[in-house]
Amino acid sequence: MLNAQKRKITIILADDHALVIEGLRGLLSREPDMEVVATVTSGEALLDELQYTRPDVVVLDVQMQGGDGFWCLEEIRRQGLPVKVVMLSAASDGGALQGAWERQADGYALKTDPPRQTVATIRSVAHGQLVFPRVMRQTPGAAEPRGKLLLRLTERERDVLRLLSEGQTNAQIADRLCVQESTAKFHVQNILQKLGVANRTEAAQVYFRETSEK
Repeated sequence: MLNAQKRKITIILADDHALVIEGLRGLLSREPDMEVVATVTSGEALLDELQYTRPDVVVLDVQMQGGDGFWCLEEIRRQGLPVKVVMLSAASDGGALQGAWERQADGYALKTDPPRQTVATIRSVAHGQLVFPRVMRQTPGAAEPRGKLLLRLTERERDVLRLLSEGQTNAQIADRLCVQESTAKFHVQNILQKLGVANRTEAAQVYFRETSEK
């Protein structure tokens, strides 16, 4: 039984098909650890909603009118919004998968996936995991030569990593970059995942090794 004091995973659904929205809402409503807090039908509406609502996860359709999913994902990352994003698509082609990966989605789910698999993807992403089909889990950086790891990070994430490597706390990083502490924490979590390290110390070691080789 779910601990009554355990906070639920909060979710916003973004899709311009009512059938998909209602299907997902019904599916997730049966999960005791999940709660759909809002639904929107365009990327523009999602960005507006995220100014007031801070969900744990956004499930974002790749193709929508009024700002498609990829454009919206780029805006979410550009603004540094501390939310996990699962891209939802009917397409399993490599181009869509690569597009989601390059824009720093946290997961990718197909509309043809079994319902339990979609639920599992959302839950895993909420808990900090990257969830992509097998072809993308063999990440582009897996065979990169040393000295290239930092290319996995965005410019802002490299700024965060540099400050982290100086021993700065999340609060100090946030102050230096003029962002919220929650945003700094979100960037740190993404950095650890992208570099494949377990903690801040290992991330700093990667930074010093990579920069010393340039």
